[in-house]
Amino acid sequence: MRVTIVGAGIAGLSTAWSLVKLGHDITLIEQGSIPNPLAASGDHHRMIRRAYGDADGYARTIAEAFDSWDLLWNDLGVSHYENCGVLGISQFADDGAERFRIGLERMGFEYERLEPREAAARYPFLDPGTFRYAYLDRDGGALFSERIAHDMKAWLRMRGADIRMHTKVLTVDPHSACVRIDDDTIVRADRLVVAAGAWTLQLLPTLAGDLTTYRNAVAYLDPPADLQDAWSNAPAIVDIGGHSDGYVLPPMDGVGLKFGAGMCKSNAPDPDADRAARAGEGDQLRRLFAPPFNRIDDYTVTEVKTCAYTFTRDRRFFSKRLGKTLVVSACSGHGYKFGAAVGRRVAEALDTDDDTMLARWLRAETV
Repeated sequence: MRVTIVGAGIAGLSTAWSLVKLGHDITLIEQGSIPNPLAASGDHHRMIRRAYGDADGYARTIAEAFDSWDLLWNDLGVSHYENCGVLGISQFADDGAERFRIGLERMGFEYERLEPREAAARYPFLDPGTFRYAYLDRDGGALFSERIAHDMKAWLRMRGADIRMHTKVLTVDPHSACVRIDDDTIVRADRLVVAAGAWTLQLLPTLAGDLTTYRNAVAYLDPPADLQDAWSNAPAIVDIGGHSDGYVLPPMDGVGLKFGAGMCKSNAPDPDADRAARAGEGDQLRRLFAPPFNRIDDYTVTEVKTCAYTFTRDRRFFSKRLGKTLVVSACSGHGYKFGAAVGRRVAEALDTDDDTMLARWLRAETV
């Protein structure tokens, strides 16, 4: 079967990987480079963790995600995952970090609870007077997304996939599985997969009732010199507590310290607009992390990167069949950690035409 995939973020790359292994002929079209720094699955590294708060379905599915990444590492011959553990920090009752901890407990996942002084002794960048407790899940950490994309591209090319970078899809005919690209060439296939992330609505505007596009930013920072060793041995932080939905990926293997926060997202109907960092955006983000971090003013912002991505109303994955086309959209941070598993499931759905099973899995519903 000939399959065209629009979008070479992690969902598109993983779908291509899985379909090539099943013996299909693949054309992968990406409007930028691979990896594309403007894509939702771009950037240097992304978090993978078992904590999912009330979303028990995704917490259960994370085992399949880890297994799928292991299959990919086996094919690539190298692992791009650092199991540094994942920390949560609760500032007040029922904040996001506490909900994540309760979810771990409900699912039977083990974790270590740390009182404030104990946590600050272990992680000196914390201010023990600003939070109630912390907890450490030793399973989880960072996926090096740029390295993954680079190696998947090479793997696909070696196995005959037709990879077209810097090629913009202008229109999609979902019922004939044809796309028109920017030189007015028509690319035809038996099946089409649209995994275009924030650009999905430009190709299929009828899905505007299902998907909303947002802009967010992350900041890379240099910590004070006397805290650099503490950060280099730190776990990822799933939630700093409080109201910010702040999270952290520590510096590791040549990649810097990254701060991000869910509360910084804003509606972005045009994913190509407003992609440069705004004046003071990095410092505004940095200040969200005190509390629970001490001496936050001593951290220096070195880079701010923007991201455009899609959300559904219920923050779950989305899929829809339109004629000979399957549209797949991740939901913000869900996308990367489940990326390899999503590709395998999409490939299976194309082989079996079982859209219902795919949709239920993507939504983490009980099957």
